[in-house]
Amino acid sequence: MAKDDFQNVLKGKKIPILTLDNKWYRLFEKTMTPEMKKLEGRINELLKEQGRITNEVKDLKKIKNNLMNEIVANMPEEGGTIDAAHQKKIDESKKMIDQVNARMAEYDDKILDLPRMIDEENFKLMLLSMEICYDEFLSNTEDIEDISAWIKAMRMDLKRNIIKKQQMEVKNVELYSYMNDIFGSEVINLFDIKYDIEDKKRQLMEAAEAKAEKKRLEEAKERAEKNMAGGA
Repeated sequence: MAKDDFQNVLKGKKIPILTLDNKWYRLFEKTMTPEMKKLEGRINELLKEQGRITNEVKDLKKIKNNLMNEIVANMPEEGGTIDAAHQKKIDESKKMIDQVNARMAEYDDKILDLPRMIDEENFKLMLLSMEICYDEFLSNTEDIEDISAWIKAMRMDLKRNIIKKQQMEVKNVELYSYMNDIFGSEVINLFDIKYDIEDKKRQLMEAAEAKAEKKRLEEAKERAEKNMAGGA
């Protein structure tokens, strides 16, 4: 898949800010490239700048509102005249309001530009993230298929070895029983055998009974299903 394909997929999508997403960090913290780290730092710087300007504008609005209240407080009552002292305070407040407005105007472009700049850098970071995600997904898929094939082969080997083990155990029981019939209990000392033959017999019998019981249950279930089908 080409980079253009990722761009087409992301086009018009609302992408969350990746550096604010803990899940993104958990997924890519070990595979983050130098370019991704650079974009991460750039986005965080822009976010800090946006937060600073937002707080600054909020404070300026409060100052402006207070100055407006001071002007109203120093205005004469309806029909009255204003004295020099109150006029001076009003003029000072107006002058400060002009300064506040000028400061706020300086932030207008930044307030508009910062979200766009953050989105652009975030888009680049998402593209790089998707490329790594895609490559790792393909790599993992190949490994999963290889491991699955290995597990399948091991299961087959395990099954063969279990059958082989059972056959050898049966053979041992037969050999032991035969030699015991001929030589008696001395066979244990003769061959230095440390083998609990009675326990092994019991295990083999229990396994055979369990297998037969399972077969009987399956056959009974099959007959019941046939009877139900015939009755319907």
